[in-house]
Amino acid sequence: MPKKKIAFVLGNGTSRKIINPVDLRPYGKIYGCNALFRTFAPDYLVAVDTKMVIEIQQSGYHHNNEVWSNPNKLTKQDPNINKFNPNKGWSSGPTALFMASTHDNPVIYILGFDYTGLGKEHELVNNLYAGTKNYKNVNDRATYYGNWQRQTFNCINQFNRTKYVRVTENEDSYIPDNFINCKNLKHITINEFMENFKISPYNS
Repeated sequence: MPKKKIAFVLGNGTSRKIINPVDLRPYGKIYGCNALFRTFAPDYLVAVDTKMVIEIQQSGYHHNNEVWSNPNKLTKQDPNINKFNPNKGWSSGPTALFMASTHDNPVIYILGFDYTGLGKEHELVNNLYAGTKNYKNVNDRATYYGNWQRQTFNCINQFNRTKYVRVTENEDSYIPDNFINCKNLKHITINEFMENFKISPYNS
């Protein structure tokens, strides 16, 4: 019996920091976002933020790797950047999730979609690349996550025959209320994820 296709969509929340994307390669296609390209080349890189697109262009990464963005003045004249048509107007993470969903992947694992910020009051930016070029500083306030959450939910709801597995840091991690009743979505912890795929924690 043929093995089901699996895809991994990597957001850049800190919950995925102990996962080395290289370890996921044998299991399925990898869809990544923004600054992931600095250290790892996913099968598909999605970047809709202008500053990140410029960084990717300046690096030359897009000449040898598949990059997707929205059509605009910046990308229109660059044949090495693939354009979404139509443009959903979503953030990079949910856009990558939508892309993976259109590729007929029956099972999609979602990592690094944390939504809430860090700190005692969840007030600090939650991003693996905080403090680096084109990102907020580590002590800046977290960006409002409502749009990301809504876009993710809309995608999961639309592709109701796809099985989604959102990987969280632990059992107490935030789960949006509207995710709870999604019949095609379940949550597992990062430790359960590593055990399922027989991978070890990554120390960067």
